[in-house]
Amino acid sequence: VKQNHFDTSVCFLIDMSLPANHNRFFVYNFSNDSIQTSGLVAHGNCNQYWLEGRKYGNEIGCGCTSLGKYKIGKSYNGRFGLAFKLYGLDKTNSNAFDRFVVLHSHDCMPDHEVEQEVCQSNGCPMVAPELLKKLSPIIKNSKMPVLLWIFD
Repeated sequence: VKQNHFDTSVCFLIDMSLPANHNRFFVYNFSNDSIQTSGLVAHGNCNQYWLEGRKYGNEIGCGCTSLGKYKIGKSYNGRFGLAFKLYGLDKTNSNAFDRFVVLHSHDCMPDHEVEQEVCQSNGCPMVAPELLKKLSPIIKNSKMPVLLWIFD
């Protein structure tokens, strides 16, 4: 984060190896080496009605989650309300901006861990509205871009 001029107080980590109905979106606080908050995040369905298991992709139009590090960009109001543009920084997610992969919320995402399956996205890291309300001030109040890292 220091070398690439990102915010050195927090970063967002998404561990896709965990089930989608469990917390796998984490706000990591560098200052006290702890998880500041966590929540659910959707997995891309790869343009299937329902994707079983995990699959990743970076091709334009693939509808899949892309692993890698992202720079969180400016906010805007789009189809799903407040959203943040994402810029892929690795070979595995270099098409994120052109694919319109953004950080946004959707009402279908619960704000706590659940027993049943949760909805899937078209490749975006989609969170519950309540979680986005917590993430938004962190992103907007940061003097430097916040790093988002999606890994498996």
